[in-house]
Amino acid sequence: MRVIMITKKGLITGICILIALVTLIIVLVSSGKDETAQVSADFRMVEAYELTVSTANKKVLPVYSVNRTDKKIALTIDAAWEDDKTPFILETLKKYDVRATFFLCGFWVDKYPDMVKNIDTAGHEIGNHSSTHPHMNSLCSEQIQTELREYDDKLEKITGKRSVLFRAPYGEYNDNVVNTVREMGYEVIQWSIDTIDWREERSADTIIETVMGKLKDGAIILCHNNGFQIKTYLPQLIEKAQAQGYEFVTVSELLLDGETIIDVNGVQKQVAQDT
Repeated sequence: MRVIMITKKGLITGICILIALVTLIIVLVSSGKDETAQVSADFRMVEAYELTVSTANKKVLPVYSVNRTDKKIALTIDAAWEDDKTPFILETLKKYDVRATFFLCGFWVDKYPDMVKNIDTAGHEIGNHSSTHPHMNSLCSEQIQTELREYDDKLEKITGKRSVLFRAPYGEYNDNVVNTVREMGYEVIQWSIDTIDWREERSADTIIETVMGKLKDGAIILCHNNGFQIKTYLPQLIEKAQAQGYEFVTVSELLLDGETIIDVNGVQKQVAQDT
């Protein structure tokens, strides 16, 4: 058997070569990881940008509130079912010299034409809440247009006017709903404060606390003409708001004139003019 003799010098040389090879491998692997990490970071950045742009392009918002500093707010009242409390609401609004915006449904207009006249004669604004109170997200553009036009045809026969504001039933909307409605010339209105007065268990005190805790300039308040506690809470709400210096105006009066934008929170704002 052949015996290989390794000298001390040869051993040292071999170790040095091995160390050099290991170092080279580590450098190459690290470089590859850095490049991979950079590519991955770049990809994530592009992906995030595309996601942001995609979301921005697909999310079209209605007006939830208006950027104002003059203590103006809007009281809105949706009417889709009964009518027994509407006379009280009109009397209360007259007592406190408040003009509100009523969003009515077509079948409510059919059933209570005299009340529609009373709302209009009292100087309140009347908006479009659809003809049949459907889930708007389930409709195509043509069906959405039909809902709004049928309603306004009914309203015009009674008041001689067509509406310029639209509120979606259930507050339900998507990009197609908002875009279709705006292309028809309406502004789409949501709300920044919900009384949730359609829940029987909510007391008048709870409703007042909710509204006053969120009230600020440019707010849009949602009420219902058949709200369970509206006969109790409405006078208190108006009194407390007026005592704090707030002025109730219609939604059209609340909206800003000129070129505006709606930010990611649904706040209508004036476009800054170049000087």
